[in-house]
Amino acid sequence: MTRKIIIEDENEIDWEDLWTKKMDKKGDRGKDWSKAAVKYSERASKDNYTEKLISNMILTKDDTVLDVGCGEGSVTIPLSKEVASVTAVDATDKMLEILDEKIAENKISNIKTVKDDVNELNLEKIGKHDIVLASRVVNGIKSPRKVFSNFNEIANKYVFITLFGPNNWKLEKDFFKYIGKEYNGAPSYTILLNLLAEMDIYPNVINLDVGPVRTYKTIEEAMDNGKWNLAKFNEEEQKLLPKFLESILEENEEGLLTNPTDKPDWILIWWKK
Repeated sequence: MTRKIIIEDENEIDWEDLWTKKMDKKGDRGKDWSKAAVKYSERASKDNYTEKLISNMILTKDDTVLDVGCGEGSVTIPLSKEVASVTAVDATDKMLEILDEKIAENKISNIKTVKDDVNELNLEKIGKHDIVLASRVVNGIKSPRKVFSNFNEIANKYVFITLFGPNNWKLEKDFFKYIGKEYNGAPSYTILLNLLAEMDIYPNVINLDVGPVRTYKTIEEAMDNGKWNLAKFNEEEQKLLPKFLESILEENEEGLLTNPTDKPDWILIWWKK
């Protein structure tokens, strides 16, 4: 029997503790981004996330931007064309190596790369910037109150953050239901909204409406698209995954496999300093 817990005052909730517990329960904080780096750029180019994000940011040609969790530069490089300079920070050597190669190849002069962890970044280390951008990195933070406080201190003008929307993992949730297993996904962005409110920050929220629907040439490609952490499944469950994908993916007019609910879902949270 499940006992309902009635909370009469939202101040009773420790929002940071709730975020941390949900992240720990999700259980894949330690993803090896060095291994993912090479394919990450290819996957990132398949949707219009970068265009949607930059078009919703408030930028001028004179702005200095801190791009936290820059990865291999799928956002950093287009962003550098809109502003005076970008300081690109990432904790993964391989990501920065790929970005540095792109910077050299394209002869870009207004991007500086820095190796550091989003959880340890602060004003003393990095200095003031007009804009702080934390794109697709917030789901890996450990202490959001400390991180957001540091972002707010670094920013002169605005802070922009993106993280998963509620429908980003629709297929994964359906598969867990298919195998009768509890699904522990990324914590909701609404937790961070409540945490920010406690910090007297009342942000704007936008669903970026990223598209298009994902497509795959084969079932094997659908399994190897970065979404499925096979280590979470036993041998029997791993055998069920291709059968599940075969049951829900259909061939489109181009002969590619697709499902209308299998599309990126990203939320943009931003506030004026």
